[in-house]
Amino acid sequence: MQAFREAVEAGDHARMAALLADDVRFTSPVAFAPYDGKPITAAILAGVMRVFEDFRYVRQIEDGADSALVFTATVDGKAVNGCDFLHVNDHGLIDDFLVMVRPLSGAQALAAAMGAQFEQIVADATAG
Repeated sequence: MQAFREAVEAGDHARMAALLADDVRFTSPVAFAPYDGKPITAAILAGVMRVFEDFRYVRQIEDGADSALVFTATVDGKAVNGCDFLHVNDHGLIDDFLVMVRPLSGAQALAAAMGAQFEQIVADATAG
């Protein structure tokens, strides 16, 4: 989804959030259960942008309502490769957001960094 990619690349959290459906489901690469709803998903995305360094999308694949955005980043000195799998609903809003990352050392660094952010993420989600 080009609009989401452009919002991320611009660091525009408001635009990212505006592209999320109210009932979006976010599946994290480092959490057991998915997160449901726009407020928590938007807060998680803001947290991710705080912990990723040198983030950039390197490939985009589109197939109708489905998109795959391949990215690279660094988290606490660890290289991360990953992919955002997005599905949009009939209104063009993201209703399913699945993230996968590799390698294990990068996923572990991401889990630790996001764990340190989680109190802020919950506060942001409940304030919004």
